Amino acid sequence: MTQLETERGMVRVPPGTWDVDPAHSTVGFKVKHLMISTVRGQFREFHGTIEAAEEGPEYSRVRGSVKVATIDTGNPDRDDHLRSPDFFDAERYPEIRYESTRVEHIDDGRYLIAGNLTIRDVTHEVEMHATVDGVAKDPWGVDRVGISVRASIDRTNFGLTWQQKLAAGGLLVGEEVSIEIDVSAVRV
Repeated sequence: MTQLETERGMVRVPPGTWDVDPAHSTVGFKVKHLMISTVRGQFREFHGTIEAAEEGPEYSRVRGSVKVATIDTGNPDRDDHLRSPDFFDAERYPEIRYESTRVEHIDDGRYLIAGNLTIRDVTHEVEMHATVDGVAKDPWGVDRVGISVRASIDRTNFGLTWQQKLAAGGLLVGEEVSIEIDVSAVRV
């Protein structure tokens, strides 16, 4: 399989179970700092599975988790603060989890994935926008699929409420967090 699979007018992940390959994937985020710049980070350890149903996307499922202690923004002091009880409280809540409840085809390989996101044992439904970027067989004969996923959340809805107001107005850390996931998954 070297091209995107098209079925009933849909570019889709071919049916089967696919595991995210952490060596070729990233789970990242970005948030405003001082309301003027953007800080980016990622989680270094994560797991994800796609169960692409033969019957179509509406029968498919997506699950994933990240290890909070592996957060990396490129600044060790900031990372320690993010692991602390002020933010993620990694010791008490070691994982962030997501499990889909609905997958809908939009058009041309684009999907809406609704599901439950759990941070600090607080769960809310979050809609993610996914694009199937391609399907290929790698040089070792393994089927791979590439998917880009984007979403946005208000961190305060998940108990991430630490904040510092700025003397000139505004906030030290933005409340809106953009989620950026780029996946290479292999068929199992």
